[in-house]
Amino acid sequence: MPQTDSARFLQDLHELRRIGAFRTGVHRPTYSPQDMESRRWLMRQMEAVGLEASIDGIGNVFGRHKGAGPHLLVGSHIESQNEAGWLDGALGVVAGLALARAGLPVDVCAFADEEGHFEGGFLGSRSIIGELSEEEIDRSRNRTDGTPLRAALKAAGLEGLPRLRIDPARYKGFFEMHIEQGTQLERAGLQVGVVSGIVAIWQWRLLVEGQQDHAGGTTMAERRDAGLAAVRLLAAIDAEFPRFCGERSTWTTGRITLEPGAPSIIPGRADVLFQFRDVSMDRLREMEAGLRRLVQESNRRERCETTLVSVAKATPALCDEGMMRALSAAAEALAPGAGR
Repeated sequence: MPQTDSARFLQDLHELRRIGAFRTGVHRPTYSPQDMESRRWLMRQMEAVGLEASIDGIGNVFGRHKGAGPHLLVGSHIESQNEAGWLDGALGVVAGLALARAGLPVDVCAFADEEGHFEGGFLGSRSIIGELSEEEIDRSRNRTDGTPLRAALKAAGLEGLPRLRIDPARYKGFFEMHIEQGTQLERAGLQVGVVSGIVAIWQWRLLVEGQQDHAGGTTMAERRDAGLAAVRLLAAIDAEFPRFCGERSTWTTGRITLEPGAPSIIPGRADVLFQFRDVSMDRLREMEAGLRRLVQESNRRERCETTLVSVAKATPALCDEGMMRALSAAAEALAPGAGR
């Protein structure tokens, strides 16, 4: 059985960590100078392990195995959230390098913008399977500063490059090594786990319309405070969702923007980014129905009206049973009792 070079694996991780280093982690937002430096670094490493390296017009870095298959596609992402952990994504890409260095027939890919710095999200992975249109690229903006995606691609030196499409027939499957982002394995004293499915994220905006007024001259009885209405709705969601959600369902309020956002002005509008996740489509639909009921109840109760806007709905993906069995067997053979 081919053996990976664990010392070189760790060396690669630490080299990549130095690009965009920030405190104990990294800061490599998509298409930033640090992100592009890390992509150039990755291409050099791909060439060094015998892969044919390229970067495409959306920023995907791809290392193609030159020999016969059957092939496995291995990868993740190397851009980061702002001021983020240094292993998220990077572990899966560097693992692909390690497998290629060991002589295994793998293609290695670092998808662009898996962290969703730009509107639409998952730009690289959707592009590589043909699900990202030129029109969506035209519309997309940076979620933080509003920079058009086209402008960001030009500044990064990617303008005009063709976008790669992969041939599914080339691959037996896709493999991604990833750190645990929760605490389930750690609390159980386990070192490794085999993922059984990838949750879908359903994204929403809650737009609450009230009445902007002076904080001193408007009595509490007269107010139509969009901020308070939003907070009460979110509290109701948090109280009611556990009644019909699954054990591993999650929901998150990622951003609340109040307008005009001044300390002595009653907010006339609230814009809330909300999401929930699950691996079951039935459960996701039940969560959506519950969210719609709660918005309706809020509109009956409050003096402010809330509009629910669907932003994105992904589809859960269950992992291949054959690959799960193979990974479980390999983990048990190499590290008995260390995983589940």
